Amino acid sequence: MDPLERLLAERACERLILDIVHRLDLGDPASVAGLFTEDGVWEWPPPGDGRRSEGREALRAYFGARPPDKLSRRVMSNVRVTVTSADTAEATSYFTTYRIEGWDGGMVPAGPPVQVGHYEDTFRRVDGRWLLASRTLRLPFGGPTPRQEHIARR
Repeated sequence: MDPLERLLAERACERLILDIVHRLDLGDPASVAGLFTEDGVWEWPPPGDGRRSEGREALRAYFGARPPDKLSRRVMSNVRVTVTSADTAEATSYFTTYRIEGWDGGMVPAGPPVQVGHYEDTFRRVDGRWLLASRTLRLPFGGPTPRQEHIARR
């Protein structure tokens, strides 16, 4: 690849990482499945809880099962994409997640993050479009998601 092609591939993969977070936090979580290849995989291997979803339909079901009262905001950083061929790439990106359950639509007092970790991603270019082939979650810092206490409003 020439330097411009490499740069464009890196940027496309970086944008994909940010599009996932945007859809999860501010958009339609089930639509994240469309950013994966048909045989795409999302997993959290041990020492995580062993979750694994494979294929777009399984990914759509997994991400679409998010309860509407769960509020999350993820901060992504240290995104490092390495193009490995004209049609493949890999990346590592760090994340910090703020999350609460029982959200009723109001402002939530700021608290500490519930997760700090990184993703290991592989990408494949399919019909000229970069897609995620796999995403592996690594979570060295994690805790329970707090639940918002509902206060009766007058």
